[in-house]
Amino acid sequence: MTAASTKPPVWEQRWHPLREEWVLYTAHRGGRPWIGDTHRPAETMPPHYDPGCALCPGNKRVKGENPRYTGVYWFTNDLPCFANEAPAAPAGDDFYRTRPAQGTAEVVCYSPDHAKTFVDLTDAECAAVVDLWTERYRELGARPEVHHVLIFENKGSLVGTSNPHPHCQIYAGNLIYGFTAREVESARKHWQKTGRHLGQDILARELAGPRVIAQNESFVACVPWFARYAYEVYLLPRRAVASLADLTAPERAQLGRMIREVTTRYDNLWQMPMPYVMAIHQAPTDGQDYACFPFHLEFHPPLRKPDTLKYLAGPEIGGGSMTNESDPDEKAAELRAVPAVHYKQSGKVQD
Repeated sequence: MTAASTKPPVWEQRWHPLREEWVLYTAHRGGRPWIGDTHRPAETMPPHYDPGCALCPGNKRVKGENPRYTGVYWFTNDLPCFANEAPAAPAGDDFYRTRPAQGTAEVVCYSPDHAKTFVDLTDAECAAVVDLWTERYRELGARPEVHHVLIFENKGSLVGTSNPHPHCQIYAGNLIYGFTAREVESARKHWQKTGRHLGQDILARELAGPRVIAQNESFVACVPWFARYAYEVYLLPRRAVASLADLTAPERAQLGRMIREVTTRYDNLWQMPMPYVMAIHQAPTDGQDYACFPFHLEFHPPLRKPDTLKYLAGPEIGGGSMTNESDPDEKAAELRAVPAVHYKQSGKVQD
């Protein structure tokens, strides 16, 4: 019997203030017997250069060829999900509506080194990645057809990554993604009701609680009280900002270091590369007023144990509401207890 199964049952729902939905908590079910599929991420030793990798310097892609880049590098996705030349959509009506998917998509390579992940980047390399994100947000968001710039990273085969080279993607189009649209409305309603910034109120609650796992001068990392996944982590800015474009250069550097610390703690938790989806939540770029938008980053690891996935099944896919079979306080304590220096890099001095 596991420690989780010895706890008294708790049936609780918590309100998610950003998404305005209820999350069901059943921590006593986290230790239930499991004889289903298990998927432990493989501990691999990739080469520093892979001649078959479409993201390595000098290699050919589906369209074009990479230069022999030496730092962070971006290019237009060869198979984008948005396009400026998107043809007119088939005729619809007021009920089954259609529109072209205008915009672009880009790929950002964190490093020319195929073997690295974010945990391996130096301070300067971390800052360079965040600086490039900011540059692309500004430039893409200024295009008239781009209403939203979504920057995200899928890390690991368990979340569908098709290439292990350290990289993320940018989707910039005339679609404001659903979670951002909800956060726009929740932040506006909170401001109208209280006169306070929603992101700052969440920050204050988390700083006063036991779920902070790391912090620096500009950012706080926590497993939020309303976490939907067992090891979900939010990065919250200490001051109210709406996007990357609002951060100062020192804040961008602090953000890069905080991302590295969170991903390091993830790997150290079970001494293996932790898969996750990371998304940067920031203000849309369609010209509206988003001064109260709560900029933050979200990390969603699919594992609830070293080899056990959090499956989205009946309640999530069929019912549309998340069930979290863990206690956010306890999961934060686990992440806080592991070292901030990567288990493979102890003794390494960061630049």
